Amino acid sequence: MDVFVYGTLTDPDRTASVLDAFEFGPDATLVGCHRVEGAYPTLAPGGETEGRILRTANLGALDAYEGVDRGLYVRETLAGPAGPCAVYVGDPERLDADTDATWPGSGAFPERVRRWFAAHDARVRPDGG
Repeated sequence: MDVFVYGTLTDPDRTASVLDAFEFGPDATLVGCHRVEGAYPTLAPGGETEGRILRTANLGALDAYEGVDRGLYVRETLAGPAGPCAVYVGDPERLDADTDATWPGSGAFPERVRRWFAAHDARVRPDGG
């Protein structure tokens, strides 16, 4: 599956320490969210984020690396250049992110992220597209 990466996993050496099999696709831009700095980078609504496409069949290893089971990140699927594209969004409170990392609404962080993506046209496009 294609995964939009915008932080540590853009580095081939870091990615090789997490995944046995992967390849990088094109540079890409996430339209609809901007990058926010914290203990690890995350995303917040609005703007754009530059990154790249990572292709792997092992989303379980990525989920473990991103701490999905611990509530650090949530994985969502958006439209991408070649079909569905996963993206990981970190909980700004858990990552000590900058104050502009706000996901609107009430409820748990994963619920707010899912509702926002369902209501907005966030997508991953290849650079130059």
